[in-house]
Amino acid sequence: MEISASALTAQRLRMNVTAENLANAETTKTAAGTPYRRKEVTLEAVGSGDGFGSALSKAMGSGSGVAPGGVQATAITEDATDGKLVYDPSHPDANAQGYVRMPNVDTVTEMVDLIDAQRSYEANVTAMSASKQMFAKTLEILR
Repeated sequence: MEISASALTAQRLRMNVTAENLANAETTKTAAGTPYRRKEVTLEAVGSGDGFGSALSKAMGSGSGVAPGGVQATAITEDATDGKLVYDPSHPDANAQGYVRMPNVDTVTEMVDLIDAQRSYEANVTAMSASKQMFAKTLEILR
């Protein structure tokens, strides 16, 4: 349940960052004076020991491996690529030639990332529910 809970937290963060990217897809000027830059979440496994074998041995009680600990967000980074230039001389942020530097956010990519995070979130909710049912069944058997 702890592993699923950590994954739920990580996927919620991914969805929040993706929503922020989508909300700023047209933001041509931030507080820094530059166009908005797409943000990405970096995730990392926590306490997985030497891999699956170690985790299985620990779970079976026969090994000295490290118990799996789930996942955590290690960083939220900005994508360094430049956005495209769009010709719009009437835009307030247009340069002398009439071009505006747009954010490097691609709405299709963001929607795919959002769907991926949502499916991962749903899978972890299902895993947590299954664990809860197994615990309840175990308690029922022990009565």
